[in-house]
Amino acid sequence: MSTTDLSPTVGAAEAARATGTERAVFSSPGRAPSTDAVVRWLRVCELGDLEVERGRAALLDDAQVALFLLVDGTVRAVANLDPFSGAQVISRGIVGSRGAATTIASPMYKQIFDLRTGHCLDAQGKDPVHLRVWPVRIEGEDVMLGLEA
Repeated sequence: MSTTDLSPTVGAAEAARATGTERAVFSSPGRAPSTDAVVRWLRVCELGDLEVERGRAALLDDAQVALFLLVDGTVRAVANLDPFSGAQVISRGIVGSRGAATTIASPMYKQIFDLRTGHCLDAQGKDPVHLRVWPVRIEGEDVMLGLEA
């Protein structure tokens, strides 16, 4: 599989090794790293590989990232790991909204997360746990994830 193919899981780790990109260091749960903290941008797929409001998973070494192309053309990246069930399923969740926030509902127990910040907006009676987030930028047709130092 080439690194531009986007099947259920993208082989971004192979792309990172081929380009000499270091292993990703992830932001704290629920906190989007600032673009000032980004030391490297890693290409994970082409914009055309994503469908509006349909999640896709990208593999970064031993972590999965859920990518979402939104109606307004922005792309959001959060951890694919559902912190409540322990399953890699966030990319299969349902995109929605709460007020001005674009959200993702976990397909397992239906917790709701803000796609911009990763904050849990509805923990379904449990203690809130947040998703990790990555900054995303588009360069031409390439979707790039920001990696922190």
